[in-house]
Amino acid sequence: MKIQNILKVALFSLVILFSTSCSDYLDMKPLNTRVEENFYQNQQDMYDAMVAVYDVLQWGGYQGYIPEETLANVASDDAYAGGANAGDQPAWVALDNFSLTPTLGPQASIWGRYYSGIYRANLFLERLPGATVSDDFAKRSTAEVKFLRAFYYFQLERWFGNLPLILKTLKPSEYDYPQSAPADIYAQIEKDLTEAIPDLPLTVSDSEKGRITKGAAESLLARVILFENDDARMGEVAKLIDDVVNSGVYDLVPDYGQIFTNAGRNNVESVFEIQHSYNSKWGDWGWLPGGEGNIAVVMIGMRDYNGPTFQAGWGFSPVTEKLANDMKGDPRFQYSIIDVSDGTMDETGMMNATLDGGEQIKYKPGYQNTGYFVRKNAPLKENVAPDGEPMINYPNNVRVIRYSDVLLMGAEAYARSGNDGKAQGYLNEVRARVGLPAVAATGTDLVQAIWKERRFELAFEGQRYWDLVRTGRASSVLGDRNWQSGRNEYLPIPQSEIDNTNRTLEQNPGY
Repeated sequence: MKIQNILKVALFSLVILFSTSCSDYLDMKPLNTRVEENFYQNQQDMYDAMVAVYDVLQWGGYQGYIPEETLANVASDDAYAGGANAGDQPAWVALDNFSLTPTLGPQASIWGRYYSGIYRANLFLERLPGATVSDDFAKRSTAEVKFLRAFYYFQLERWFGNLPLILKTLKPSEYDYPQSAPADIYAQIEKDLTEAIPDLPLTVSDSEKGRITKGAAESLLARVILFENDDARMGEVAKLIDDVVNSGVYDLVPDYGQIFTNAGRNNVESVFEIQHSYNSKWGDWGWLPGGEGNIAVVMIGMRDYNGPTFQAGWGFSPVTEKLANDMKGDPRFQYSIIDVSDGTMDETGMMNATLDGGEQIKYKPGYQNTGYFVRKNAPLKENVAPDGEPMINYPNNVRVIRYSDVLLMGAEAYARSGNDGKAQGYLNEVRARVGLPAVAATGTDLVQAIWKERRFELAFEGQRYWDLVRTGRASSVLGDRNWQSGRNEYLPIPQSEIDNTNRTLEQNPGY
């Protein structure tokens, strides 16, 4: 496949350096002979190779802008595409109104990103047995890489359904690789996670923050089984969640407003968190994956913003009026949504508005402007990179799995398996943190209450769309956006991949 040939070596620098002389510039000798053929020899080599597998987690830009959680927000009923105008990011608009085609949409970028990660994982697992490493390193690193491969396949499976299941590096003659059924993909995801769990540590040191733990693997496996949506397996989910809860490693941060601050990174509520920083001083717009910054941050900021607190952004992912209205009165609103809906336009086309707290600001309304913007991970003046290109160097981490999500997954699993008391306990623990009264509902009403709680607690963290799809509510909730059952459960397979595999890949239904 085309994606298997993207990178033959990792982003850690396997570069041959050359010296030249005035007398003979063609007589070039390598100063550093670390090339792929003699790499993967020792523990440091394999550690660097493992870091390369992790590296793909940071790729919010890959042949287009594709920060995972923001894309999922746009696909949901919580946000629109936004941007400067309808032509700013046509791929995002196509996802927003489900006018996707095999050549229009974010699918080629998503496909390339995650198969790059899978290629790196497969390469690591193939080369590890031939390297000189300790037994402890081999066990832990194998578990981490299997987790990452499972995560990348889960992201792909949710978006595409019918995928090539590639568990080795391919020769050029093998690039025309056939697709596997979703059941086979899920079986491999579960196998990788199940094998990883015993060899992962419960906790990591401060210097290792971001590395995978046992709790992260158990929580991801619970999320995977929930997404498969089999009521008969809710007991498995509940057991996994109980194991995470009873580990004593995690807890809810008392102040919800602190979670998405710099000080709140990798806190006691963090189960799986993608690390970002501005340490690389990156500034290459032509290769966004090369940096360590979070591109979603500048994307969701207000356009041409002028005022205190925030930095200007590009106006993507404006919050829908429906979510803003639904959340008003919820204690989490102020930490999730920027409300400048009182804005009035002046003669220059700028909106003049008042932030909560009385601060006067200006911004330029973009496409689908509602006066509501995402506050979680919004660009703050305090987070501006001191060096490099500030817009692509924001250090905001991505909270992929928080402990509150773990509790709500457990609540749903218990409610769907008939244990209302246990479900209420987990649900009300999340509500108590923000001062909300306990829920005493049972049966179907309890499940509905848990789904509502997930929407507000995890707003803009990329979960709402997948919750709608997995629970069969997408067609009713997203019908006004042209979401059609039997078609939009999956994105189209990128036409470029069909063409590059001599049409071995079959297109998804409806495209």
